[in-house]
Amino acid sequence: MDRGLWRGGSGRAALEFCGPGRAGAAGRMGVRVKPASFAYHVAGSVPEAVALLGGLGDEAKILAGGLSLVPMMNFRLARPSALVDVTRIPGLSYLRADSDGLHIGALTTHRAIQTTTDPAVRRDFGVLPRAARWIGHYPIRARGTFGGSIAHADPASEWCLLAVLLGAQVVLQGPGGQRTVPAAEFLHGYYTTDAAPDEMITEVWFPRMSGRAVLTEFAQRAGDFAIVAAAVRADIADGTVRSADVVVGGVGPLPARIGTAGLAGQPAVPETWQAAGELAAAQVDPSSDNHGSAEYRKKLTATLVSRALAQAAGE
Repeated sequence: MDRGLWRGGSGRAALEFCGPGRAGAAGRMGVRVKPASFAYHVAGSVPEAVALLGGLGDEAKILAGGLSLVPMMNFRLARPSALVDVTRIPGLSYLRADSDGLHIGALTTHRAIQTTTDPAVRRDFGVLPRAARWIGHYPIRARGTFGGSIAHADPASEWCLLAVLLGAQVVLQGPGGQRTVPAAEFLHGYYTTDAAPDEMITEVWFPRMSGRAVLTEFAQRAGDFAIVAAAVRADIADGTVRSADVVVGGVGPLPARIGTAGLAGQPAVPETWQAAGELAAAQVDPSSDNHGSAEYRKKLTATLVSRALAQAAGE
């Protein structure tokens, strides 16, 4: 989009982009674009972004990487009345590991996580850099943001699965100040979250974890969203499973946490991983679509869960 109409008003100017329905009324300055018409605002700070969201109403949306929102707008699946661009807000792109865990700024790109050389991140939270390779293609990883992925709330998203698996906390800023919500409570369903219309994610915090975590998935083509994805964390010592957590994506409106109490005390052998995969498949109730039947998704769940647990055990 290389042209628009400047809309007057106090404070920071807003750029209004006109869709096909507005081009005639806009005259020679109009431009035909795919989305419906929207106003464009740029925020220079978190308080300014929150104020803009509050003043623009419930139909305004935050624009970060735009790699999920903009395609939805182009297909008219999303029709925000206004976009608040937060990409110029300083101080929201960071990976910071400390005694409390790992803090990830909302504007941190997938690529920054994948390529981090921070020894503390790679040692204690290595599943995140390893999982980033599953996300889309290079341009998506280079521009897409961690906070944007969590806010989009796709149940097959790698970051959503790991946030639920590892007990991450989502930090939100709104007009009433800051609040923190567990990832499992933040995600409400397909593309629906606990965030209010005038709140924005500023950080996601991962507490320190025990054991080793692994994420694996299957898609029809490299870069596609997973048909099914499995994220596991296993604490294994002396050839025995002390504890294990399993979360599966792509099998419902939310990442599905699998009951794994029966794994504690089991030997860390392939038969245990196979049984765990079958247990996971029995606990999910996926639907069928043009990417695969419900039965196919159940079989993928069994395979991917057993594979991820084997990898967590170092096999």
